[in-house]
Amino acid sequence: MGFVRNDEIHRQELEDFRRMLLASAGAYKVNAHEHRGEEGTRAGKAKIGTAQDDEEEKLVCVTSGVSFLGLALVNKLLSRGYSVRVIVDSEGDVEKVEEMRRNNSNIWPVTAKLSEVESLEAAMEGCRGVFHTSGFVDPAGLTGYSKAMAGIEVKASENVMEACARTPSVKGCVLTSSLLACVWQGGSNADPSPIVDHDSWSDEAFCLDRKLWYAWGKLKAEKAAWRVAEEKGLRLSTICPALVTGPEFYRRNPTATLAYLKGAYEMYGSGLLATVDVTRLAEAHVVVFEAMSKASFGRYICFDSVVGGEAEAENLAAETGMPLNRITGDGSSSFSTRFELSDGRLSGLMSRTSCYSESQE
Repeated sequence: MGFVRNDEIHRQELEDFRRMLLASAGAYKVNAHEHRGEEGTRAGKAKIGTAQDDEEEKLVCVTSGVSFLGLALVNKLLSRGYSVRVIVDSEGDVEKVEEMRRNNSNIWPVTAKLSEVESLEAAMEGCRGVFHTSGFVDPAGLTGYSKAMAGIEVKASENVMEACARTPSVKGCVLTSSLLACVWQGGSNADPSPIVDHDSWSDEAFCLDRKLWYAWGKLKAEKAAWRVAEEKGLRLSTICPALVTGPEFYRRNPTATLAYLKGAYEMYGSGLLATVDVTRLAEAHVVVFEAMSKASFGRYICFDSVVGGEAEAENLAAETGMPLNRITGDGSSSFSTRFELSDGRLSGLMSRTSCYSESQE
């Protein structure tokens, strides 16, 4: 955004994206219709406007829909029969969504800026639900996640919630937070609970003092979302995932991966370093959204497994290219408290949901 990129780099990015689409092609229904600019978008909207009520209930909006998680979520929604508007703010991202339309005509790019509430309102008009996946990248192309990026994420969260609340058709929103918004309970919390679950919150001052910007940003963005939702009467659910993994996850999602793993050895030593596969996380988003229509909403922790031994730590180090001691520490530190992660609320919900059971067959 705002940076001139070499044409060759742009072509390579598009080729990489096509390969990612091929890798997840099974989630799509093949459709011969291709995107034809504004005319195609208008036709799509006209079709939605004349559809039956149950079809209208299947129109949703996704922010950051071409990110690592966003792509998996869009795939899952399409496979479940949803029509999806993907909010984009660059020509490059429009091209990526058009590539997706080659396989499924039930997806449209819509241009809006997360910094402008009015443009978000226009993008959400007619949608029944919104998924805010918070897929931010470093605009300078550097590794890591800065305090400035955290501030951008907080403001975007507020704007998305405000736009949802202003849009009459939107019945609920699912926001992607992070497990890091739950696990950093140092500082003022001298006697934290040994169980970390959906009621746990990280200590904001501790994250700020330790320069844990990713944790701090996710924590503040989630709190901002809950504040706006409560003020405006918006139905909101938040999902707090562990480190998001999957095929080539580090290459496809380097900024968030590196940022998540800051302080990894402390999480590892305390039993709090966990991972979740991107496909299961996408499934969790759909399950939580569909449960909201039955008045089941709130906060959910999502993880598959805890990195609890050296073998798992070695695998993670190999996948990310990080030195092992960045994950396990150098052995000089000991951790008196071991915590236990609990995703009981989400696991119970998913076990009761038919779409999750069917996906496991």
